Amino acid sequence: MGKRITIVLDNDLQKKLREKQAKKIKETNSSVSFSNVINETLRKCIR
Repeated sequence: MGKRITIVLDNDLQKKLREKQAKKIKETNSSVSFSNVINETLRKCIR
């Protein structure tokens, strides 16, 4: 379990991340949390 934090996202980032989440939900036909999408995106950028 990760650590809970609070951040403020710009509207454009939130929209793109929600679109990414929706795409993953359609592809996997299961639930995908917004936190998982954010964590995955951050991991890709940090590498």
